[in-house]
Amino acid sequence: MKIWTIAAQKGGVGKTTTTMNLAGTLLREGARVLLVDLDPHGSLTSYCGLDPDTVEPNVYEVFAAAARDETLNLADIVHPTRLADLSIAPASGALVTLERRFGLRSGMGLALSRSLQTVADHYDYCLVDCPPTLGVLVINALVCCEQLIAPVQTEFLAEQSLDRLLHTLKMIERSRGAPLPYLVVPTMYDRRTRAATDTLAAIRARQDLVLWDEFIPVDTQFREASRLGEPLTLRQPYARGSVAYQHLLAALRGEEAMTLMRAAG
Repeated sequence: MKIWTIAAQKGGVGKTTTTMNLAGTLLREGARVLLVDLDPHGSLTSYCGLDPDTVEPNVYEVFAAAARDETLNLADIVHPTRLADLSIAPASGALVTLERRFGLRSGMGLALSRSLQTVADHYDYCLVDCPPTLGVLVINALVCCEQLIAPVQTEFLAEQSLDRLLHTLKMIERSRGAPLPYLVVPTMYDRRTRAATDTLAAIRARQDLVLWDEFIPVDTQFREASRLGEPLTLRQPYARGSVAYQHLLAALRGEEAMTLMRAAG
């Protein structure tokens, strides 16, 4: 099972949209996909038709078990969705209490990794959606993943979020003892606006980023697909937003191949 984490230290940049539409693209290829929602707001959980305020069991149980020095079998909290071969470990509002209750306990940073190992044979891909803050939840997601996907909205505050991303990556890589492959993904690009074109140009001018050379465009059809609880990449695979995510998936696989070649060489 490949584990990809979708994270950014800024809200509203398209993390959940990216998670769902990559999942939809993978489903079209026949993959079995597991979603893990680590954001207490539960946008991914809601997208899948579940209520993060009431759904039980939920991903909070992973960390409660770790605090008891136990490893939860993730299959015990996974819910099916309305889409075949797509399952979710849903979020809970209780995740906001995690830092206060368990954040300083030894081993909490590996809780998700250990639970994911219990279902590794059941899925082809696991996509982890994160909150826009750095803490035990994001650390869990970054420690266990093989690829970080970092959406960045093409607007003026993007530069600050990228600097925070690079700082976080250095910290996680020290903890992992190995580099963490990542790809920065420009999102919500509207070529009609000066802010978007200037921001994209500024991001592309940086030499310290692994940056996808395309972008996810603004597409109002993403909103309608979200309302209907389906990835746009499944509902309308030839929409411009869907095509962009298909290109992103191809790029991610190319990055993986390059990483394996570097490791072997």
